[in-house]
Amino acid sequence: MTSDRRAAGDGWELAARKHLEAAGLRLLAANQNYRVGEIDLVMRDGEIVVFVEVRYRRSAGLGGSAPSVDANKQRKLVLAAQCFLAEHADLARRACRFDVVAIEGNASAPRVDWIRDAFDAS
Repeated sequence: MTSDRRAAGDGWELAARKHLEAAGLRLLAANQNYRVGEIDLVMRDGEIVVFVEVRYRRSAGLGGSAPSVDANKQRKLVLAAQCFLAEHADLARRACRFDVVAIEGNASAPRVDWIRDAFDAS
């Protein structure tokens, strides 16, 4: 990934993080990389550990942001979440969920769609 794309991705992840924090979630970790996949944000919603995938698309063409979190991506997120929990024993017994923050549009007026419990680990 080019540094420009990475910087843009970081900006959208920050926007998603601020959106979630405004709703009361608390950041636990960001950009957790494992051999099996990456987790954009790990947040806490009360006692629930929330693994968040942030997706940005300029437009809804080709299905938009949310549908791009397909079964293959979900599998990688679940595996990465298992790695994260193995490293954080204090969180491993808590309930978990997988959210998607789908962002579309331009930087001056993005549309943010927070999909709670977007998919499960099964």
